[in-house]
Order: sequence, then structure tokens, then C-alpha cells
Amino acid sequence: MARTQRSAITFGLVHIPAELYAATQDNDLHFNQLVKGLNERIQYKKTCPSCKKELKNEDIVKGFQYEKDKYVVITDDDFEKIKTDRDRSIQIMLFTGLDDIDPIYYNKSYYILPEKGGEKAFELLRQAMYEEKKVAVGKTVLGNNETLLVLIPQKDGILMETLYYFDEVKEIPKELPKSKPGKEELSMAKQLIDAMDGEFKPEQYKDEYQERLRSMIEKKIEGQEIVAPKQETGSNIIDLMDALKASLDKGGNKKQGRKAAGK
Repeated sequence: MARTQRSAITFGLVHIPAELYAATQDNDLHFNQLVKGLNERIQYKKTCPSCKKELKNEDIVKGFQYEKDKYVVITDDDFEKIKTDRDRSIQIMLFTGLDDIDPIYYNKSYYILPEKGGEKAFELLRQAMYEEKKVAVGKTVLGNNETLLVLIPQKDGILMETLYYFDEVKEIPKELPKSKPGKEELSMAKQLIDAMDGEFKPEQYKDEYQERLRSMIEKKIEGQEIVAPKQETGSNIIDLMDALKASLDKGGNKKQGRKAAGK
């Protein structure tokens, strides 16, 4: 696994050398755009608007437009020169409860691991947060952006989640309708939740659509005809109470089956 960035965790006078690794990966299939009828891949070339010459990566620099058609060139060295030691470290600003952070703010996951010499302090921080049921809110510079983040202690190691800033999160697009459920409806909804209650085991779930997509591609390569699967018949239940009762019967049967299997 390739390291994303070297860093350090700092709080108070504590300095723990650490390194970041991406914790997730994209397993989805990706497609190219082709010319219809020719099946030739469409090319997107970067060219100079004056001489029309195709450009290589080394021919391209970053520029900031400060007036119409006027730019100032910013190099990688310029970006690095303005970074301080604090920017290169993960600065813990406060400790809080995990439930105090709205999940809408979570963005991307990283594993954070101690570098040589920082193992003891790293484990001390992990265990203290884990036993106190606390997470650490902090910030660092990733690439060229100052990033808000939270460090979450795990049984093994610490997970870092980058966070959106407050002004990056949109408000609910429209006002939620005011509706108060009846006591019987609420009681049955709670029973349904209880009937479907269980332990989350991520290894039990897989992307079934991607599996069907891969199978379809293999059949297309072999020249087979693609046949649409038989569609499941939808329920005609419209009344909320009827839907809850039917769902409860179905969920209850499943839970009884799980209990019987566990005996």
C-alpha cells in the first residue's frame, strides 16, 4: 500500500511522527468513450491555443487569473514555501464524542500509522481516546488545501476521516412536511426495527450490480445475447399500517429463523 503523506500528530507539547495511507479504493468498472460505429477511443489532447502544438505534462504550469487574460504562475516550490511545520502536521484542536459529529461532514478515510520512534506515544493516544470514548478534531494541509479532520481510535490503530467545512455542506433543499405518526403506527414501526435488528458485518455485503455488470460484459465479449432478468412483482399495499404489518410478518419470520439457527 503506497503512503499518501508523511505527517505528525501534535497536541499540547506532544509530537508523534506518523504517516497516512488511503483506507478505501474504487472497485467499480470504468468505461471509455468510443466513436459510434468505429469503436475507436476518443482522444482529448491538450494543445497550445497559439501554436496548436500538443503539450506534455512538463509543458504545463499552474496559473491564477487575477485580471482578465492576466495570470500569475504558481510552482510546486511556491506551494511548499508557504507551508509551516504546523501545516505539515495534524494539529489536534479538541477532543469530543463521536456522536457529536454529524455524519454529513465525513468525506474520505485514511489509516494513520506511527513512524519509527512514535509507536509508544501513538498507542498511548489511541488507548486513552478509546477508553474515554473520545475522538480528536484537528486540521492539516493535504496537497494544497487545509483540511478539517477527525481521528477515530480503533481496537487496532487510528482512523483519520477528513471533514467538509460548515460552508461546504448544503442545507436541506426544502422544508420537511409536518406529520405526526399515530401511536399504533409508531409502535409497529418500532417492532419492525426490533425484528430487523442485528450486528453489522461489512463482509456480508457486496456490490451485486457490479457483479451483474461484469457478467454482462463477459457475455458481450463472447457474443452472447443479453437477456433482462425477470422483474420482481411489486407489492400492491398502499395503506401504511398494512405495509407495516406485512413487513413485520416478513421480518419476524427472518428473525425467528436466525434465532433457531443460532441454537
